[in-house]
Amino acid sequence: MHENAFRFYGGMSIEIVYDQDRLLAVSENAGDLIMTVEFTKYQQTRKFKVYLCRKSDPESKGKIEQVVKYVKNNFAKNRTFDNLLDWQESSMSWLKRTGNYKVHHNIKKRPVEVFALEKPHLQPVSGTYIFEDILGTSITRTINKDNVIRFDGNRYSVPRGTYRKGAPNIAYVETDTEYLYIRLQQNGQPLAKHKIAQGSGAVISEPSHREREQPKRDLLIQQIKEMLTDKQAASWLIEILSDQYPRHIVDQLKVVQSVILKHPSFIDEALSEMKRLRLTSANDLRDIAITLEIHSRKKHKETGIANEKYKELVAPERREDIYFSVLQGGANQ
Repeated sequence: MHENAFRFYGGMSIEIVYDQDRLLAVSENAGDLIMTVEFTKYQQTRKFKVYLCRKSDPESKGKIEQVVKYVKNNFAKNRTFDNLLDWQESSMSWLKRTGNYKVHHNIKKRPVEVFALEKPHLQPVSGTYIFEDILGTSITRTINKDNVIRFDGNRYSVPRGTYRKGAPNIAYVETDTEYLYIRLQQNGQPLAKHKIAQGSGAVISEPSHREREQPKRDLLIQQIKEMLTDKQAASWLIEILSDQYPRHIVDQLKVVQSVILKHPSFIDEALSEMKRLRLTSANDLRDIAITLEIHSRKKHKETGIANEKYKELVAPERREDIYFSVLQGGANQ
């Protein structure tokens, strides 16, 4: 798909925006993205920047969903075709006469004219690259406005706020003999778990899904400030993380909180070292704390080995009158 797009556009943009997909991203990792091995190889070969949209965040996705909706309703809806080649030819004709030629309502310009101005800024693409076929099958359901999904004639709840206006609002569902599991990512952690209902027309809801959450960001900031003894350093850390990771600040704060709980004896030194080295990620703080703890263990172990060398030595014992005579001699002098 990438290669076809690059050939069609006649080049490649410096940065490409992606919605989250299991073929691309393994984890947001609090802003330090971890991508799949296959996509990382491709990205490093083509050397473009990746902008990964956050989960259920319509503001980061722009108007792309409206573009897809426009193509579906204006071109694809009620259109018949015999084969993919016929479909491709029809779509190209539609783009020339309508999709790219019609004046856009908001910008009052034709897309084909705007693209002509932007095309010279595209990066050249040389050679070809073949992706491995790693697509798998999955069952998806739409998340409705009332934060429920429909499955086998029944409705199952998901946590409050899962539905986002303008977002894809797609959930992956999986069942075993007794339970239904709902995920936002196909290989992600279950968002909800329900016992499968018998019959149809039932609404299966978890009470906790209706509760309002406290603002996570403010709560985490308050907890971290209370956990750190150096309040000035705590304020510096929160400020630097907020500036560096505005879209992933909650994830970064969670990493900081985890480091404090796992390495309480080394957190102050790790924070001081992070500030000295001018690092800006909670993952750096975690790595420093782990390193300090490892070095501390090695040092303790080496001290123990050194003391073992003298364990066979026994201090000689002397009679008390010997010490008295020495002291008296010293007094006479």
